Amino acid sequence: MSNKILVIGETREGSLRNVTFEAIAAAKKIKSDGEIVGVLCGDENLENQAQEMIYYGADRVIAVSHEKLKTYTSEGYGQAILAVINDESPDGIVMGHTSIGKDLTPKLASKLNTGLVSDAVEIEKVAEKVQFTRPIYSGKAFEKKIITSGITFVTIRPNNIPMLERDESRSGDISTKNVDVADIRTIIKEVIRKASEGVDLSEANVIIAGGRGVKSDEGFKPLYELAEVLGGAVGASRGACDAEYCDYSLQIGQTGKVVTPDLYIAVGISGAIQHLAGMSNSKVIVAINKDPEANIFNVADYGIVGDLFEIIPLLIEEIKKIK
Repeated sequence: MSNKILVIGETREGSLRNVTFEAIAAAKKIKSDGEIVGVLCGDENLENQAQEMIYYGADRVIAVSHEKLKTYTSEGYGQAILAVINDESPDGIVMGHTSIGKDLTPKLASKLNTGLVSDAVEIEKVAEKVQFTRPIYSGKAFEKKIITSGITFVTIRPNNIPMLERDESRSGDISTKNVDVADIRTIIKEVIRKASEGVDLSEANVIIAGGRGVKSDEGFKPLYELAEVLGGAVGASRGACDAEYCDYSLQIGQTGKVVTPDLYIAVGISGAIQHLAGMSNSKVIVAINKDPEANIFNVADYGIVGDLFEIIPLLIEEIKKIK
């Protein structure tokens, strides 16, 4: 083992996801005096993304390029990252708790014969040990874990660990590594994305989510307008998705995305426990519902009882005045 933490970066459409920078900040919390080594996988030049990782706190970055790493597969990325881990022998590994992170990290942990703390929302030092806090039972409780031996392997929930300030004066070594990616049983021929344009829902600081109370796909249009004014993203409850008001890519909840924005506006959402599991850790929750007994008001910081089709246009108008 050496005094270093590996941070597995994640890109989307050629750009690094914000959770990569949050993972660098998490690595600094785990080992403030250690070397932070970024790892990137792809099939082309990764220098720009690697440089961004350095600006956000990485000391050096290893870029693994191979034609079979163009699109993510757990087999391809697993082989590439495992080769880096074997070379570097790190004390710890950090990655975002994203769809890719949730798929890749358990397989890596199994190969390394080590444990994994998944979905950490807080990292702190307790009696010279690093303590991780993670939600359990669909967010109704939290558990605290301390790793006493072996590699510290952790995934972090997006939007919970503040990223470090970007510093273009930072410099660090960017190296490339060639690996033999073989025996890929999964071949990705085409990726078809069905997702909303604009801000990434899982990384948005502001989310406006619609439920069955929105009544139709037309009813989502004011939500998109409000999201545009606030610079946020639009989400939905499972009920709205099941009713075909919107695509399932927008679903937030126990069987959808888990989000923790600074501001969550729940519009026409009753507040079923399955939905609360995906958003109850938001910093500020605003509920808009015509039913004063709706369960969503029990978790909301601010509640507005009334017709959403009257309230949303008024909100948009007032926010535009302020801006």
